[in-house]
Amino acid sequence: MTDILASLDGVIMPLGEARVPVTDRGFLFGDGVYEFLRVYRGRIHLADGHFRRLERSLGEIRIQHQGMGSLRRRVQELISRSGHAEATVYIQITRGSAPRAHAFPADAKPCELFYVTPFADPYGEKRANGVKVARHPDIRWGRCDIKSLNLLGNCLAVQAAKESGGHETLLHKDDGTVTECGHSSFFAVLDGGIVTHPTGPRILPGITRDLIFELAAACSIPVRQRALRVEELSKCQEMFLTSTSAEILPIVVVDDATVGSGKPGPVTKALQAAFSRHLSDWLASDEAADSASI
Repeated sequence: MTDILASLDGVIMPLGEARVPVTDRGFLFGDGVYEFLRVYRGRIHLADGHFRRLERSLGEIRIQHQGMGSLRRRVQELISRSGHAEATVYIQITRGSAPRAHAFPADAKPCELFYVTPFADPYGEKRANGVKVARHPDIRWGRCDIKSLNLLGNCLAVQAAKESGGHETLLHKDDGTVTECGHSSFFAVLDGGIVTHPTGPRILPGITRDLIFELAAACSIPVRQRALRVEELSKCQEMFLTSTSAEILPIVVVDDATVGSGKPGPVTKALQAAFSRHLSDWLASDEAADSASI
């Protein structure tokens, strides 16, 4: 971790040297939130959405923070200082350190940590060929729309998927509703359109997910936000998942059942191509702005 720079409460240091008290409420209770960013050529992708979601998560659990504007500037400064043009950034903010008691402490100061990790994209083959997911009961808490540190339900489900040879898990409620993946958003293609779970407490409002809505509209692909049921999975022509690091991954196997033809389908491929165009245009717009400022 010698090449990973971290900022802990405003002090920059190697990540391996970062220390927090054992009485930090993030450690004791999972009392905090986090955000995960992807950096392309030194720039944070979809930064507005990520920092807006972080601000919302903080507000939902009533953690006071000095502001997203300052944090965003300091994150970008650390990216530049790290020297990693292709990277990820992990941000975590907890309620801070206090004697262990369930109620919020009156005078705790939030603990802010973020660090920059170099990123060598490992998903190229998976984007081309697709991945397997394994179904698992959704045992997470009732406010999945908050990007909180409480991820034990996700961890158990993803571990079960890994042990069955899956790349990811596909979560479903006791009522048969399919929600999302363990650390990704889930989409299915059914009857020529995209189906995904409605935004609400049962799922995390993914930032790449929001981009998919825009790309689908540009490609004239209809999107329906409705609850897909487990018994409908066998009828889906395609499936894919999205995340900040993986972008768009086709799903070609659910448990032991093949999805569609067993290969990435035309809708998924169209969205992958649209994502690539979006990324190229976004990066080009920054280069043009830099040239104009010289």
